[in-house]
Amino acid sequence: MSCRFLRILLPLGLLALGACQSLSPGGGSRLDHILETGELRVGLSASQPPLNMKTKSGRIVGLEVDLVSALASSMGLTLVIVERPFAELLGAVEANEVDLAISGITITPERNARVAFVGPYFISGKSLLTRSSAISRVDDPEFLDDAERRYAALEGSTSATFVRDVAPRAKLVETSDYDSAVAMLMNDEVDALVADFPICEVSMLRHPEAGLSTSTTPFTVEPLGIALPADDPLLVNLVANYLTTLENTGMLTQLKARWFSHGDWVSELP
Repeated sequence: MSCRFLRILLPLGLLALGACQSLSPGGGSRLDHILETGELRVGLSASQPPLNMKTKSGRIVGLEVDLVSALASSMGLTLVIVERPFAELLGAVEANEVDLAISGITITPERNARVAFVGPYFISGKSLLTRSSAISRVDDPEFLDDAERRYAALEGSTSATFVRDVAPRAKLVETSDYDSAVAMLMNDEVDALVADFPICEVSMLRHPEAGLSTSTTPFTVEPLGIALPADDPLLVNLVANYLTTLENTGMLTQLKARWFSHGDWVSELP
């Protein structure tokens, strides 16, 4: 992270944390625990490039990792990454196993009934990754509803919901991570992977020899947000303020350029 941004954000962080400590009620709120431990526990899947992923050496990197690193640093906290399968992330927030979750989580009314959201920090949309030129040319979701088709999607994701809604006759295969889904696609076990368009784009970069293609225009518009506990409005407020600060200083724009405009990091992946 840029030292210039740290100089801007760290004084604000100390001021804001002091204010929150004086305002936070007794009774062991989430924010109280964060202030006591000096740690920010962040849940993510570590399997959704370029948002979050593991390198060959096992290091977890990506846009979201840089984002929460900036949040923790600006708040004067130590970042603790807690790796969980995507489908378990909201439950981890609810069970106080993590303080927040960030992992390409689309903000939906159903999810917002369980947890609070801050953001969006990125706008995504549903796309198809496939080896079939006919499927990649589909621009109307109704043409996906074919009983002969098999679609992979991440378990517990809006992609899986999308398949159920627009292609109820097709077979849906839910996977715990994207690497498994892409492997199934390359082994002809499924006809397409339904995922957010960054996943599709990165998969083509990672496997240039596999003949993969993706739809040119996403089928949906989906805001990605940071999931936070519904019972601690002060923590939600604090994270919202810092996310706004990162946006206003231009740091979030720089992070997006780093992970979406350059593919030099692809060589670091297994």
